[in-house]
Amino acid sequence: MQFLGIETTIKNQPKLDPNFIPIDIWMKNFSQKADQAIAIAVEREKGRMAVEKVKIYSQPEMQDANHYFIEQVVKLLLWMKGGFRIYICGDPDIYAHIAKAYSYGGKRDFDVHFMERVYSRSFEVCYRTYDQCPAENDEAIELSRSMAGCRIGFDAGGSDRKVSAIIDGKVVFSEEVVWFPKLQEDPAYHFEGIVSAFRSAAEHLPHVDGIGVSSAGVIVDHKPMVSSLFIKVPDQTSVEDIFLRAAKEIDPDIPIVVCNDGDVSALAGGYSLGLKNLIGMAMGTSEAVGFLNQEGNITGWLNELAFAPVDASPLAMQDEWSGDIGCGCKYFSQDAVIKLAPPAGIQLDENLPLAEKLKVIQEKAAAGEPGAQDIFTTIGTYLGHTLALYYDMYGCTYVLLLGRVMSGVGGELIYQEAERVLKDEYPQIPLQMKLPDENFRRLGQSAAAAMLPPIQEERK
Repeated sequence: MQFLGIETTIKNQPKLDPNFIPIDIWMKNFSQKADQAIAIAVEREKGRMAVEKVKIYSQPEMQDANHYFIEQVVKLLLWMKGGFRIYICGDPDIYAHIAKAYSYGGKRDFDVHFMERVYSRSFEVCYRTYDQCPAENDEAIELSRSMAGCRIGFDAGGSDRKVSAIIDGKVVFSEEVVWFPKLQEDPAYHFEGIVSAFRSAAEHLPHVDGIGVSSAGVIVDHKPMVSSLFIKVPDQTSVEDIFLRAAKEIDPDIPIVVCNDGDVSALAGGYSLGLKNLIGMAMGTSEAVGFLNQEGNITGWLNELAFAPVDASPLAMQDEWSGDIGCGCKYFSQDAVIKLAPPAGIQLDENLPLAEKLKVIQEKAAAGEPGAQDIFTTIGTYLGHTLALYYDMYGCTYVLLLGRVMSGVGGELIYQEAERVLKDEYPQIPLQMKLPDENFRRLGQSAAAAMLPPIQEERK
């Protein structure tokens, strides 16, 4: 298979998707004969910098391939780590192409507006010589990974909120309350709900040493900068510090850590399995990813891999939100299952909600219907190839597979096929897949969030 002059051959083609081109293999094949050094840096809050040094082709006839390759490098860096400023170092033509793409009305208009909202500042693309490339600069969020002391853990879900009070690892109180944050315009509704949950837990503790919060959305410095929880709130700035303000209602000096729910899932999985250097990958409504580094800490990166490329095929399915094609959300979600129904020979009732369509296909797979099982095997092939990409990005040792798509027979087929593809096509990659165990399920998201804040000595 050839794309932009780069030949790509894979041993394991997804059964229901003959046009699939793993982006990782395409990029590696592109790089084999590239001869011109170039560097890309992406800057985010507090001067933190992600840097990637690669090579492109000096031959003019490879310009289109160069442009596509660097677009993918930038996208992977941007959606993995986040940022508001891109530095293109060493090639003016590449700089001009990326600057045009990452502009209002440009090819990456969605990315620009998303990052501007996350970081509350204008998005920029800058040019530097290769030697002027900024230095890598990163810093993880140090976590306690402990249940010692008196802690509150809060899970801000979209349909219910859960809170736990924990004393030295023992859950002494937990509460689950139905609420409707996605329907409420008034930020007071959200604030009062969060404070109420904190107070309910605090009443069961002699004192509070720390509060940990698991929340949907992009979290920067403990603030939800983009979150579906507050989608109806007209002024998003009114909820940016909502968790910090709520904690002060309990005690102005309480340490509080707010993290993305994907990172907290990874933390819970790592804690329950006794592992570090782990990706938590949830396949549900979309693709959600969290990461624990080699020290078992959360990085503060975006990890929004739903918008990161996995397929280089020009015939790949388009993501309706970002407008791009070949993004992870169309390969590792209920959308992935549904898009494969027609080639599998399955006709779905168009009036069914998406979650119900997924359920229908899962039931058919459980009943042994070959077409339905082929859907999950195809996703497993996608996953095996994409885990090779994620290994290159994160250097992770383990991946924890979560989400409703991974449930039942379908999940077993995905796991088995991904494991087979990894062993067959990427035997050099020492990556192990894991499924949630009973300890993980028992721990729960709110209890896991309680591990987030490092606490001082127990108060007297």
